[in-house]
Amino acid sequence: MDTPYQTNPLRLFFEAHKEGPGIWKWQHYFDIYDRHLDRFRDCAPRVLEIGIYSGGSLEMWKNYFGPRCEIYGVDIEPACEAYQNGSVKVFIGDQGDRNFWRRFKHEVPDVDIIIDDGGHLPHQQIVTFEELLQHLKPGGVYICEDIHGTLNPFAAYVYGLAQNLNAGDLAKKSDNNERCLVYGVSAVQSAVRSIHLYPFVTVVERTETVISELVSTKHGTQWQPFLR
Repeated sequence: MDTPYQTNPLRLFFEAHKEGPGIWKWQHYFDIYDRHLDRFRDCAPRVLEIGIYSGGSLEMWKNYFGPRCEIYGVDIEPACEAYQNGSVKVFIGDQGDRNFWRRFKHEVPDVDIIIDDGGHLPHQQIVTFEELLQHLKPGGVYICEDIHGTLNPFAAYVYGLAQNLNAGDLAKKSDNNERCLVYGVSAVQSAVRSIHLYPFVTVVERTETVISELVSTKHGTQWQPFLR
């Protein structure tokens, strides 16, 4: 029986890629990618990769998502414009510059997938996340790579987001079992479906639809009196 290691198409592409534009990845990233991005394959997603470097990963994403996908690349190095072609549009700019992202969002429709493999500095990662989360389509996936160090400020920022997923005012309790307890939601709870932490990587998934409340429902007719 084949193992996930042997069948992961991203890993297979990487292992076979011995010449041409360079790809530099931590090996454990490939399983993370495939776990969260497989559902987008052959669905013509719009993909943004921040950090083009030698251009090889642009080819990898095109191979993985299929010929109908749209790829956008961002890099601070002007020479990376050489990787632009009919299926890849390249933008040159500093990911830590909010004005750059405002211009980018004006030119590019909202995207399904964001992969931040850019400067790796926490302030760049935070600015990029804050500017682009709302530019991610409902159900989209945001991946931030190379989060190094136990005291990393971007990691602390993400932990704060995770804490906010549990936030809530005092629930309103009613006799309506279909709406027994109701919480209003914060902006984070409305926009973020889940946060996944891996070694060096954070994955954030957007909600499919806007959530306005969290509702607890009771079904059944027999209840322990002391647990009502």
